[in-house]
Amino acid sequence: MISAFANSFKVPELRSRILFTLAMIVIVRIGASITLPGVDPTVLNAWIENKAGDNASGAAQVAALLNIFSGGGLQNCAIFALGIMPYISASIMLQLLTAVWPPLSKMAREEGGRQKITQYTRIATIVLCVFQSWLLAQSLADPQQNYLMAGLQDAIDKLGGRPLVPNYGYGFLFTSVITITAGTMLMMWLGEQITDRGIGNGVSILICVNIVSDLPGALIQVWQTFVGSVKASPSSAFTLVLLMGFMILVIAGVIALTQATRRIAITYAKRVVGRKVYGGQTQYLPLKINYSGVMPIIFAQAILLFPSTILASLFKDVNWIQKMALFVSSGWVYYVASSLLIFFFSYFWVATMFQPTQISEDLKKSGGYIPGIRPGKPTADFLDFTMSRLTFAGAIFLTGLYVMPGMVSSLMKISSSAAQFFGGTSLLILVGVVLDVMRQVETHLLQSHYDGFLKKGRIRGRVDRVQQGVRPMDSKTIVILWVVLAAIVLIGVAYKLMLK
Repeated sequence: MISAFANSFKVPELRSRILFTLAMIVIVRIGASITLPGVDPTVLNAWIENKAGDNASGAAQVAALLNIFSGGGLQNCAIFALGIMPYISASIMLQLLTAVWPPLSKMAREEGGRQKITQYTRIATIVLCVFQSWLLAQSLADPQQNYLMAGLQDAIDKLGGRPLVPNYGYGFLFTSVITITAGTMLMMWLGEQITDRGIGNGVSILICVNIVSDLPGALIQVWQTFVGSVKASPSSAFTLVLLMGFMILVIAGVIALTQATRRIAITYAKRVVGRKVYGGQTQYLPLKINYSGVMPIIFAQAILLFPSTILASLFKDVNWIQKMALFVSSGWVYYVASSLLIFFFSYFWVATMFQPTQISEDLKKSGGYIPGIRPGKPTADFLDFTMSRLTFAGAIFLTGLYVMPGMVSSLMKISSSAAQFFGGTSLLILVGVVLDVMRQVETHLLQSHYDGFLKKGRIRGRVDRVQQGVRPMDSKTIVILWVVLAAIVLIGVAYKLMLK
């Protein structure tokens, strides 16, 4: 594996793609550190220092998850505060509408229809950005009403009532909405550039980088909890070792279940065309256990929490709405409702995206059949029955993975942000993105006659051909880009030192 990383920089095209991707990552991390105009960074720093002791409620879990997805931008009230999530939400909405609404489904099959749907996705992203950024900017005036900023009011009280936004008004609201919306659209454009000129899927790479950026702070919090605190003991150090081993086992289990498939044997009948014989071989149709990926978790959180959050933000003085929002986002009610919604959306996603009837018809037209199953409707029924059982196993896996961070945070007394790396949405996305990048890098290496990451066998799911897209940047442009980024970083470091 080490030789594969070294060989990655020996292939000119792959080296350019990797360096370009790293440059885009640096730009995203810079944007996640630049505070919005008008926000007092002193109050934010005091809040960040006191966040190690947050609880394990559903609200705390969601707040930690949103902050991780934004790469700390939400916690820093940065220009990339919303991250790439509005674009993800808009993409999911359009994808579901394409599957269930006939006009969009017809448009997707027409020439140029995908480009129109992509344009609709961008417009929907702007609408979501304006709405969410307005709610976020409005909550900065009264952080006590927003559970995503739990503990910020305590930091304000410790600083003598110093407000987070000294000059709050319509000017601040307008500036913040424009800045946050522009930041999200810039991140969307950077993701598209990574997809075309870099390595891996750009949007997924940006989410993965934001998740990884929170890992050092989470490890420091865990170390301080079990080793660096006054109450630390030899048994605490042993508990830390067990906790790290448990995290490794969870990651290994996520990788195994993400890659796990049920292979359905497909046999093709022999056909004689002229002097050539076609067919007669056996291939396999892979059905993934976790077919829906992370989508059911995202849908469950959106249905359960975001409507109550919006209502609580709009009706701050209505007591029963505030109590309802707190009731839905905490305790056993939150986890039971989330588990039921995850099961529902797991089957909903499979029913929407997996089409056994179409697969059966395609097999029948190409002369393929499943041994022991008649072609046509019996084949479709068999695929539907098999996928239903696999979906049940995948839903159990997703539910257990989702509730695991809350259990770890409650039992081990660690922060919600640290517990996110022991399961949940962030770990599932992280594993999937890393595997996808490794597949693409391995493809480049094998095409250039270098060994991949595994000398024996292949990474499952690796494509046989690199996706053709925009050519990567030339070496001179890459060097100029890195010089400009280095200058920006040096200026930022010098400014921070001057403030101290």
